[in-house]
Amino acid sequence: MRPASPRRAVRRLAVARVISIAGGSAAYTALMFRVFELTGSPAWLSATLFLTFGVSGFVAPVGGVLGDRYDRRSVMIVSDLLGVACFGGMALVADDARWLLALAFASAVVEAPFWSASGAAIPNLVAQEDLSWANGLVSLGRNAGIMIGPAVGGLLVASIGAGWVFALNALTFAVSAGLVATVRGRFSGERDGAREHRGLRAGFVFIARDPVLRTMVLAWIVLVLGMGMVMVADVPLVEAFHAGASGYGLLITCWGAGSVIGSLGGRWLNERKEPRALFLGTLLVGLTTAAIAVSPWFTPILVLALLSGLGDAVVLVAEQGIQQRRTPDSVRSRVLSASDAVVTVSFAVSLALAGVVLRTVGPQRVYAIGGATALAAAAVLVPVLRRASISPDGRAGEPVPGETAITLG
Repeated sequence: MRPASPRRAVRRLAVARVISIAGGSAAYTALMFRVFELTGSPAWLSATLFLTFGVSGFVAPVGGVLGDRYDRRSVMIVSDLLGVACFGGMALVADDARWLLALAFASAVVEAPFWSASGAAIPNLVAQEDLSWANGLVSLGRNAGIMIGPAVGGLLVASIGAGWVFALNALTFAVSAGLVATVRGRFSGERDGAREHRGLRAGFVFIARDPVLRTMVLAWIVLVLGMGMVMVADVPLVEAFHAGASGYGLLITCWGAGSVIGSLGGRWLNERKEPRALFLGTLLVGLTTAAIAVSPWFTPILVLALLSGLGDAVVLVAEQGIQQRRTPDSVRSRVLSASDAVVTVSFAVSLALAGVVLRTVGPQRVYAIGGATALAAAAVLVPVLRRASISPDGRAGEPVPGETAITLG
């Protein structure tokens, strides 16, 4: 019978993820509304998007260094507390767009270490056979927060104002820090090879040398070049079917519901099933996105969006499990952050191209492009099906150094 303590630890991390991401999503919604209200400028909205979401890809490698150099629990707590300071400050300057944007940028920078540290810590908190369960549960928290946050943010902005939303988000960061502080156990393992994996580039170098991780990053570059444009095409797609704001809400809700279902399913993956789930999930995203491109009615699009969200969530759980299993503890945070950085920069390129492509071909054809890139990504992933069970040193079935689970006290 498995000890209960490791699972309790992951449950607390999942709850922390729900709280912080739901609060962050609500605050981001409030930020976009408030900036546009103060400036009336689409250019300011673009700047807000770049300085919050866009900047994360550039600062992620630095956050990875912190997660590999220091105790990861301490990194996560300090990151959350700095988030408290940033959003508390935003609550005080909610009438000044420049200060809002400056503090929002600061919040994106200080949050970056939390994500790579938390992902890298999970293999140290649970046994190997529980790794997919843990990743699925944490992913469930992430997707639930993303689904809940924007709706809550919109309601709160309308009822109590953006400043109070920022203040409440500061409180969610404080609660998250408190939950992480109560988790017993080691967030970092034996960091064998620390001398070998030195510097900011170590995560990128490790990915470049590992055929499975390298193939996965290449696949995500291909995928997001189309899927970023799909996100921009969501509203024009709804308008093309005359579904209005309620239709847009239903579209996002269906995708979010699918991602929650996919995260629940991802908890039953294991080392043997992860490569197949990675491939099939990506294939499902490609097929459903392509099907949206040819649907003559809006109702089937909602069902397809749910299936796409399900596939996306399964892919994320499988991807993280493979990354964690193949990466030694001494460089794991930097590998996760390097992968995120490459994908985020590619996503930013896709967003930059989206406007021109959307005006040229229309929303449903943008979905066709997204479906094609996702199917191409699935094709790129085919070698992972036969290689993922081989460790980086070429031996099948042997764990990467630093992946020994640590039982909590």
